[in-house]
Amino acid sequence: MKLVIFGANGPTGRLATAQALAEGHTVTAVTRHPQAFPLSGPALHVAKADALDPEAVDRAVAGHDAVISTLGVPYGSEAVTTFSESAKNIIAAMTAHGIRRLVCVTSTGVPMKPPPGETLIYRKVIVPALLRMGRPLYEDAGRMEQIVARTDLDWTIIRPSGLFEGPAVTDYTVGPPQMIGRFTSRRDLADALIREAVEDRNVRSIVEVITTEGTPSVYRVFLQEALRIGGSGR
Repeated sequence: MKLVIFGANGPTGRLATAQALAEGHTVTAVTRHPQAFPLSGPALHVAKADALDPEAVDRAVAGHDAVISTLGVPYGSEAVTTFSESAKNIIAAMTAHGIRRLVCVTSTGVPMKPPPGETLIYRKVIVPALLRMGRPLYEDAGRMEQIVARTDLDWTIIRPSGLFEGPAVTDYTVGPPQMIGRFTSRRDLADALIREAVEDRNVRSIVEVITTEGTPSVYRVFLQEALRIGGSGR
């Protein structure tokens, strides 16, 4: 299958690219900085493009079977438009070239509320702090979801929870929004992206991907993802 991956140079994008190549797919990895992309191979094309540039997106999308977007922005960003503007450009390009399958990433923070059944401290302390810092991100991710859902494409939106680095793909859970679960391994997220794209799972649905094995502490993820200590991004 011919896949194009936007945000390919981010932590999740690299994992998704590597997995797709290992499974025998042809991949176009889209990044603004191709010289910094660490992967190579005969089935890989690294394309320089900014997802906010409609013409560059159109060129990158042409000739593929499915589009995966792992684009994201760090906590603390102001006036975020990356999610919504990139979605508009990707959808326009897919429509122009007759490509139907789209899989993209937002966040479990989009509903701006904790799932039912969580602990009092998590609901009253941790989640409000994360939502305050990430509000511009979540609001634009919500706009992206609305833009994607209004299309007639075969789309799937994946919402991960707190992202962390895991050693291997686990027996993660995929389900409807507002599941209980605070963490998502980037390897699990990358695997879910590939599975959705190539196996046409959960078409025209929003799903969450939750990791339950080997998860870190809430404190660690809070520091790494919210305060950008130790890295950030999708």
